[in-house]
Amino acid sequence: MLLTEMGLAAKAASLDIAKMSPQKKDEILILASNSLIKNIDYILNENKKDLNNAKNNGLTDVIIERLTLTTERINDMAEGLSQISKLADPIGEIINMRTLPNGLRVGQKRVPMGVIGMIYEARPNVTSDAFGLCFKAGSAVILRGGKEAINSNKAIIKTFKDAFNGIINPNIVQLVEDTSRDSSIAMMKMNDYLDLLIPRGGAGLIKTVVENSTVPVIETGTGNCHVFIDESAVISDAVNIIVNSKAQRPSVCNSCETLLVHKNIAKEFLPLAIATLRKKNVEIRGDETVYSIVPDIILASEKDWETEYLDYILAVKVVNNFDEAITHIQKYSTGHSESIVTQNYTNAERFIDEIDSAAVYVNASTRFTDGNEFGFGAEIGISTQKLHARGPMGLKEITSTKYIIYGNGQIRK
Repeated sequence: MLLTEMGLAAKAASLDIAKMSPQKKDEILILASNSLIKNIDYILNENKKDLNNAKNNGLTDVIIERLTLTTERINDMAEGLSQISKLADPIGEIINMRTLPNGLRVGQKRVPMGVIGMIYEARPNVTSDAFGLCFKAGSAVILRGGKEAINSNKAIIKTFKDAFNGIINPNIVQLVEDTSRDSSIAMMKMNDYLDLLIPRGGAGLIKTVVENSTVPVIETGTGNCHVFIDESAVISDAVNIIVNSKAQRPSVCNSCETLLVHKNIAKEFLPLAIATLRKKNVEIRGDETVYSIVPDIILASEKDWETEYLDYILAVKVVNNFDEAITHIQKYSTGHSESIVTQNYTNAERFIDEIDSAAVYVNASTRFTDGNEFGFGAEIGISTQKLHARGPMGLKEITSTKYIIYGNGQIRK
């Protein structure tokens, strides 16, 4: 289908979803969840085609890790849809209803966006999450994944459409199979059909969408995330937090990229932390002070402080005081997730107040910046902007509101 035809079909499907009961939507989500499990072998076989193409084209291990589906990951996708079905339906929620002196009752009602578009890269799990969240939030969705995952994405969408064939309008979810740059740019200009466009991927993709889209965009930002080990930190906690933040899954946007260490704790903390990180195959790029404490590291350059590695690489810097740590984060952060490890209450509160990121942690790993971990199910992405939505975006963040007014004959004088 041409993009314009897909847009028209999505508009029509969005009207059908808007009238659908919460119970019906939940039934469809369970059908889709069960269908993923029933078709695991088919999806894995299609994913193998993508993996072979990726290896033949010399794609990095990080991209291949994101691209890879396993039985466990498909089961997780299915469980994600099941969890979404159990969430409270946001559509129709009445907010801030109040009565004015003239007797008018004024409030807001939560309504669907309409049609949501997503442009994303080599993450086939996003195909499932995006469908589930947009559908539950009452919107049709047009998905445009990367060429690296085209076979996997086509298989997942076919699985969904087969599951609800003849039950509902199949155009509630559509996949753009043209993975050329032209199709991506064309989606950015679909003002007549798309009510919202969400990019999800690397810095290059997000920058392109933000700069070229005439459709309203929610920017899901890159994650140059920091962990600061304050001088009062408990050493064992600090080691566990940085190892988890960096090495638990380094290819995702909430993994730590830069470790800052107060000079008064550096000699005790760094040898232990670096030894533990190396057991996880993490490469250390440190400043001269780090090098003087642990000499067998790579000296960091200016570029290291601003890089989102998404890999087993960590930049490490020793700072003279709390203020220097704050200044460094303010300069290099992409506004995603930052953490302080400290036993100093004043410093903890200052960190929360002065760090302007979507998620700010005290004594916890940055890896928790995730819709599921925050308790509202799968997420459509993590917004680092400040308009409309910020942080992990769940159901309510991909809806809108309209004012509703009840009167009994009032006229304006």
